[in-house]
Amino acid sequence: MKLVTVIIKPFKLEDVREALSNIDINGLTVTEVKGFGRQKGHAELYRGAEYTVNFLPKVKIEVAIVDEQLDDVLATITKAAYTGKIGDGKIFVTPLEHAIRIRTGETDDAAL
Repeated sequence: MKLVTVIIKPFKLEDVREALSNIDINGLTVTEVKGFGRQKGHAELYRGAEYTVNFLPKVKIEVAIVDEQLDDVLATITKAAYTGKIGDGKIFVTPLEHAIRIRTGETDDAAL
C-alpha cells in the first residue's frame, strides 16, 4: 500500500478529484495549506500599501492506494494538476504499513 500526498494549486482541486474518480479512486482527504517552493511568494497591494505574501495558498490531497494503482494515480494527478507554470505542485509517495476501516474492522488492502 502507498500513501500519495499531493500539493497543488487550489483551483486544480476539482480537476484532480474528478480525474481520480474516473479511475475509481473515490476516497481522499483534502486540507487547505500554505507554503512555498521555487515560487517564493509575491507582492500584493492592500489599501495602497504593498506587502509581501511569503506563503501561498495550496491544497494538500492525501490518497491511500494499493501498490498496483500507483502508476495510474501518479499519471492521472500529474495530468490533471498540470498548468505548465511555476507552482504546479509536488507529489510525494510513502509506504503505508497498515490501514484499518473502523466501521467493519477490515484491514490493509480491504480497508481501502
